[in-house]
Amino acid sequence: MNPYLNILLGFAKAFAVGGAICAVAQVIINFTKLTSGKILVFFMLAGVALEALGLYRYVVEFAGAGATVPISGFGYLLARGAIRGAETGLFGALTGTLSAAAAGVTAAILFAFLFALIFKPRSKKN
Repeated sequence: MNPYLNILLGFAKAFAVGGAICAVAQVIINFTKLTSGKILVFFMLAGVALEALGLYRYVVEFAGAGATVPISGFGYLLARGAIRGAETGLFGALTGTLSAAAAGVTAAILFAFLFALIFKPRSKKN
């Protein structure tokens, strides 16, 4: 297969799966009275549950970033870290989530700090 076509197919799969996850969230927002925080927790726990059942890794293999970028991908990452850490014992299961998510959380904190230094924060006006 042409390598450019393969890259385009990867983009299309990521867009379709990521878009489907976001579309489900939008439908939940539109037709329920759930708050965005509750929906966020629901999707993160769904990622944890699907990885615990061994299903989310197939979605990640198929869609790549389309499955790992949404918040359900963060739940998948935490569950995967705990499962890998559990191979070394209980302490590994507890610390596996921290080691799996450390790079992403550190980057988020670092960039938030840098942008807070660069831009002047202010509250929204109603």
